[in-house]
Amino acid sequence: MKKLLLLGGTADARRMTKALLEKNGEQKQQLQIVYSVAGLVRTPELPCEVLVGGFSQFGGLATYICNQKIDAILDVTHPFAATMSSTAVSVAKDLGIPCWRFHRPEWQQQPGDNWRLFDDWQTLIPALAGKKSVLLTAGQLTQGAVDQLVAQTGDDQRIILRTAAPPRVDLPDSVEWIKGIGPFRLEDERVLFEQYEVDALVTKNSGGASTEAKLHAARELGVEVFMLQRPELPDADQQFSDIAEGVVVIRDWMTNE
Repeated sequence: MKKLLLLGGTADARRMTKALLEKNGEQKQQLQIVYSVAGLVRTPELPCEVLVGGFSQFGGLATYICNQKIDAILDVTHPFAATMSSTAVSVAKDLGIPCWRFHRPEWQQQPGDNWRLFDDWQTLIPALAGKKSVLLTAGQLTQGAVDQLVAQTGDDQRIILRTAAPPRVDLPDSVEWIKGIGPFRLEDERVLFEQYEVDALVTKNSGGASTEAKLHAARELGVEVFMLQRPELPDADQQFSDIAEGVVVIRDWMTNE
Protein backbone atom coordinates (compact mmCIF):
# COMPACT_ATOMS: atom_id res chain seq x y z
CA MET A 1 0.00 0.00 0.00
CA LYS A 2 1.52 3.31 -1.14
CA LYS A 3 0.59 6.39 0.85
CA LEU A 4 0.47 9.73 -0.93
CA LEU A 5 0.19 13.09 0.80
CA LEU A 6 -1.67 15.47 -1.50
CA LEU A 7 -1.30 19.11 -0.52
CA GLY A 8 -4.59 20.62 -1.65
CA GLY A 9 -6.92 23.52 -1.13
CA THR A 10 -7.69 24.20 -4.81
CA ALA A 11 -10.28 23.00 -7.29
CA ASP A 12 -7.43 21.36 -9.21
CA ALA A 13 -6.45 19.42 -6.09
CA ARG A 14 -9.96 18.06 -5.69
CA ARG A 15 -10.09 17.04 -9.35
CA MET A 16 -6.65 15.44 -9.11
CA THR A 17 -7.66 13.45 -6.04
CA LYS A 18 -10.80 12.13 -7.70
CA ALA A 19 -8.90 11.23 -10.88
CA LEU A 20 -6.24 9.34 -8.93
CA LEU A 21 -8.78 7.43 -6.90
CA GLU A 22 -10.78 6.56 -10.01
CA LYS A 23 -7.70 5.26 -11.83
CA ASN A 24 -6.60 3.44 -8.70
CA GLY A 25 -9.94 1.62 -8.56
CA GLU A 26 -9.89 0.71 -12.25
CA GLN A 27 -6.45 -0.87 -12.04
CA LYS A 28 -7.01 -2.43 -8.61
CA GLN A 29 -3.86 -0.76 -7.35
CA GLN A 30 -3.39 0.10 -3.74
CA LEU A 31 -2.97 3.82 -3.24
CA GLN A 32 -3.95 5.60 -0.06
CA ILE A 33 -4.35 9.37 -0.35
CA VAL A 34 -4.27 11.85 2.50
CA TYR A 35 -5.69 15.16 1.30
CA SER A 36 -4.40 18.14 3.29
CA VAL A 37 -6.24 21.46 3.38
CA ALA A 38 -5.95 24.54 5.56
CA GLY A 39 -9.73 24.63 5.93
CA LEU A 40 -9.98 28.43 6.02
CA VAL A 41 -12.87 28.52 3.55
CA ARG A 42 -14.44 25.07 3.41
CA THR A 43 -13.56 21.42 3.91
CA PRO A 44 -14.03 19.30 0.76
CA GLU A 45 -15.97 16.07 0.72
CA LEU A 46 -13.68 13.48 -0.84
CA PRO A 47 -13.57 9.66 -0.75
CA CYS A 48 -10.28 9.66 1.15
CA GLU A 49 -8.78 10.88 4.41
CA VAL A 50 -8.98 14.68 4.66
CA LEU A 51 -6.53 16.41 6.99
CA VAL A 52 -7.63 19.90 8.07
CA GLY A 53 -5.50 22.57 9.69
CA GLY A 54 -1.95 22.03 8.50
CA PHE A 55 0.97 20.21 10.06
CA SER A 56 1.95 22.38 13.03
CA GLN A 57 -0.53 20.40 15.10
CA PHE A 58 1.61 17.30 14.48
CA GLY A 59 4.99 18.90 15.05
CA GLY A 60 5.61 19.94 11.45
CA LEU A 61 5.50 18.39 8.00
CA ALA A 62 8.58 16.19 8.42
CA THR A 63 7.32 14.71 11.70
CA TYR A 64 3.90 14.04 10.21
CA ILE A 65 5.39 12.28 7.16
CA CYS A 66 7.61 10.07 9.30
CA ASN A 67 4.89 9.17 11.77
CA GLN A 68 2.30 8.46 9.09
CA LYS A 69 4.76 6.62 6.81
CA ILE A 70 4.06 8.83 3.80
CA ASP A 71 5.76 7.56 0.63
CA ALA A 72 5.48 10.66 -1.60
CA ILE A 73 4.14 14.24 -1.76
CA LEU A 74 2.00 15.72 -4.51
CA ASP A 75 1.79 19.51 -4.22
CA VAL A 76 -1.42 20.87 -5.75
CA THR A 77 -1.60 24.02 -3.65
CA HIS A 78 -2.23 27.51 -4.97
CA PRO A 79 0.59 28.82 -7.19
CA PHE A 80 1.24 31.54 -4.59
CA ALA A 81 1.48 29.15 -1.63
CA ALA A 82 5.23 29.63 -1.72
CA THR A 83 5.96 28.67 1.89
CA MET A 84 4.11 25.35 1.69
CA SER A 85 5.53 24.45 -1.72
CA SER A 86 9.08 25.27 -0.67
CA THR A 87 8.74 23.35 2.59
CA ALA A 88 7.39 20.32 0.74
CA VAL A 89 10.40 20.19 -1.58
CA SER A 90 12.87 20.65 1.27
CA VAL A 91 11.29 18.03 3.54
CA ALA A 92 10.91 15.50 0.72
CA LYS A 93 14.58 15.91 -0.17
CA ASP A 94 15.66 15.47 3.45
CA LEU A 95 13.53 12.33 3.85
CA GLY A 96 14.40 10.84 0.47
CA ILE A 97 10.85 10.67 -0.92
CA PRO A 98 9.49 12.06 -4.22
CA CYS A 99 7.80 15.45 -4.39
CA TRP A 100 5.81 16.38 -7.49
CA ARG A 101 3.99 19.63 -8.22
CA PHE A 102 0.89 20.48 -10.21
CA HIS A 103 0.38 24.12 -11.13
CA ARG A 104 -2.23 25.28 -13.61
CA PRO A 105 -0.93 27.47 -16.46
CA GLU A 106 -0.60 31.19 -15.93
CA TRP A 107 -3.03 33.63 -17.50
CA GLN A 108 -1.72 35.21 -20.68
CA GLN A 109 -2.39 38.73 -21.89
CA GLN A 110 -4.96 38.97 -24.67
CA PRO A 111 -5.57 41.70 -27.27
CA GLY A 112 -7.24 44.61 -25.51
CA ASP A 113 -5.72 43.87 -22.10
CA ASN A 114 -3.99 46.65 -20.19
CA TRP A 115 -1.75 44.85 -17.70
CA ARG A 116 1.03 46.12 -15.49
CA LEU A 117 3.24 43.41 -13.97
CA PHE A 118 4.72 43.47 -10.46
CA ASP A 119 6.88 41.13 -8.39
CA ASP A 120 5.68 42.29 -4.97
CA TRP A 121 3.24 44.47 -3.06
CA GLN A 122 5.90 47.04 -2.24
CA THR A 123 6.19 48.09 -5.88
CA LEU A 124 2.55 47.52 -6.82
CA ILE A 125 0.80 49.60 -4.16
CA PRO A 126 2.46 52.95 -5.00
CA ALA A 127 1.46 52.43 -8.66
CA LEU A 128 -2.21 52.64 -7.63
CA ALA A 129 -1.88 56.34 -6.89
CA GLY A 130 -4.41 58.33 -8.89
CA LYS A 131 -6.91 55.48 -9.23
CA LYS A 132 -10.39 56.28 -7.96
CA SER A 133 -11.83 52.81 -7.26
CA VAL A 134 -9.51 49.83 -6.74
CA LEU A 135 -10.79 46.24 -6.64
CA LEU A 136 -8.38 43.94 -4.79
CA THR A 137 -8.84 40.24 -5.65
CA ALA A 138 -5.47 38.88 -4.59
CA GLY A 139 -6.36 36.80 -1.56
CA GLN A 140 -5.55 37.59 2.04
CA LEU A 141 -3.39 40.66 2.61
CA THR A 142 -0.74 41.05 5.28
CA GLN A 143 -1.13 43.82 7.82
CA GLY A 144 1.93 45.45 6.30
CA ALA A 145 0.34 45.55 2.85
CA VAL A 146 -2.88 47.00 4.28
CA ASP A 147 -0.98 49.66 6.21
CA GLN A 148 1.03 50.62 3.12
CA LEU A 149 -2.13 50.74 1.04
CA VAL A 150 -3.90 53.00 3.51
CA ALA A 151 -0.86 55.26 3.84
CA GLN A 152 -0.88 56.05 0.13
CA THR A 153 -4.66 56.15 -0.28
CA GLY A 154 -6.13 59.56 -0.99
CA ASP A 155 -9.36 60.85 0.48
CA ASP A 156 -11.11 60.37 -2.86
CA GLN A 157 -9.86 56.80 -3.45
CA ARG A 158 -12.08 53.80 -2.75
CA ILE A 159 -10.61 50.36 -1.94
CA ILE A 160 -12.71 47.19 -2.28
CA LEU A 161 -11.21 43.94 -0.98
CA ARG A 162 -12.83 40.69 -2.13
CA THR A 163 -11.80 37.43 -0.48
CA ALA A 164 -13.41 34.05 0.14
CA ALA A 165 -12.82 34.21 3.90
CA PRO A 166 -12.99 37.25 6.19
CA PRO A 167 -9.75 39.24 6.36
CA ARG A 168 -7.35 38.10 9.05
CA VAL A 169 -5.97 41.63 9.53
CA ASP A 170 -7.41 44.90 10.77
CA LEU A 171 -9.07 46.86 7.98
CA PRO A 172 -9.62 50.60 8.28
CA ASP A 173 -12.96 52.15 7.42
CA SER A 174 -11.57 53.25 4.06
CA VAL A 175 -11.33 49.60 2.90
CA GLU A 176 -14.61 47.83 2.15
CA TRP A 177 -14.61 44.03 2.34
CA ILE A 178 -16.94 41.91 0.22
CA LYS A 179 -17.14 38.12 0.28
CA GLY A 180 -16.72 36.19 -2.95
CA ILE A 181 -16.16 32.50 -3.64
CA GLY A 182 -15.54 31.32 -7.20
CA PRO A 183 -16.30 30.31 -9.78
CA PHE A 184 -17.36 33.78 -10.90
CA ARG A 185 -19.59 34.54 -13.88
CA LEU A 186 -18.70 37.23 -16.38
CA GLU A 187 -22.13 38.83 -16.04
CA ASP A 188 -21.70 39.19 -12.29
CA GLU A 189 -18.19 40.59 -12.64
CA ARG A 190 -19.46 43.23 -15.07
CA VAL A 191 -22.11 44.28 -12.56
CA LEU A 192 -19.52 44.49 -9.78
CA PHE A 193 -17.15 46.61 -11.86
CA GLU A 194 -19.94 48.97 -12.87
CA GLN A 195 -21.47 49.16 -9.37
CA TYR A 196 -18.18 50.28 -7.82
CA GLU A 197 -16.97 52.18 -10.91
CA VAL A 198 -13.74 50.15 -10.78
CA ASP A 199 -10.82 51.69 -12.65
CA ALA A 200 -8.08 49.37 -11.30
CA LEU A 201 -8.10 45.61 -10.73
CA VAL A 202 -5.40 44.06 -8.53
CA THR A 203 -4.92 40.32 -8.83
CA LYS A 204 -2.38 37.53 -8.69
CA ASN A 205 -1.59 35.53 -11.80
CA SER A 206 -3.25 32.45 -10.36
CA GLY A 207 -4.42 31.01 -13.66
CA GLY A 208 -7.47 28.80 -14.03
CA ALA A 209 -11.01 29.36 -15.23
CA SER A 210 -12.67 29.81 -11.84
CA THR A 211 -11.62 33.44 -11.35
CA GLU A 212 -10.73 34.42 -14.92
CA ALA A 213 -14.01 36.27 -15.61
CA LYS A 214 -12.69 39.41 -13.86
CA LEU A 215 -9.99 39.68 -16.53
CA HIS A 216 -12.61 39.49 -19.28
CA ALA A 217 -14.65 42.18 -17.53
CA ALA A 218 -11.58 44.39 -17.16
CA ARG A 219 -10.79 43.95 -20.87
CA GLU A 220 -14.33 44.80 -21.95
CA LEU A 221 -14.56 47.86 -19.70
CA GLY A 222 -11.03 49.16 -20.32
CA VAL A 223 -9.94 48.70 -16.70
CA GLU A 224 -6.21 48.61 -15.95
CA VAL A 225 -4.99 45.37 -14.35
CA PHE A 226 -2.21 45.34 -11.76
CA MET A 227 -0.89 41.77 -11.90
CA LEU A 228 1.31 40.14 -9.29
CA GLN A 229 3.70 37.65 -10.87
CA ARG A 230 4.09 34.16 -9.46
CA PRO A 231 6.86 33.58 -6.93
CA GLU A 232 9.88 31.53 -7.86
CA LEU A 233 9.81 28.09 -6.24
CA PRO A 234 12.47 25.41 -5.75
CA ASP A 235 12.29 22.66 -8.33
CA ALA A 236 10.15 19.66 -7.51
CA ASP A 237 11.11 16.25 -8.86
CA GLN A 238 8.63 16.85 -11.65
CA GLN A 239 6.14 19.62 -12.41
CA PHE A 240 3.11 19.38 -14.67
CA SER A 241 -0.01 21.40 -15.51
CA ASP A 242 -2.32 18.65 -16.75
CA ILE A 243 -4.28 16.35 -14.46
CA ALA A 244 -4.04 13.39 -16.84
CA GLU A 245 -0.25 13.79 -16.86
CA GLY A 246 -0.23 13.82 -13.07
CA VAL A 247 -2.19 10.57 -12.97
CA VAL A 248 0.41 8.99 -15.27
CA VAL A 249 3.27 10.21 -13.06
CA ILE A 250 1.71 8.63 -9.96
CA ARG A 251 0.82 5.43 -11.81
CA ASP A 252 4.37 5.05 -13.13
CA TRP A 253 5.76 5.63 -9.66
CA MET A 254 3.56 2.91 -8.22
CA THR A 255 4.45 0.54 -11.05
CA ASN A 256 8.19 1.08 -10.87
CA GLU A 257 8.53 0.95 -7.09
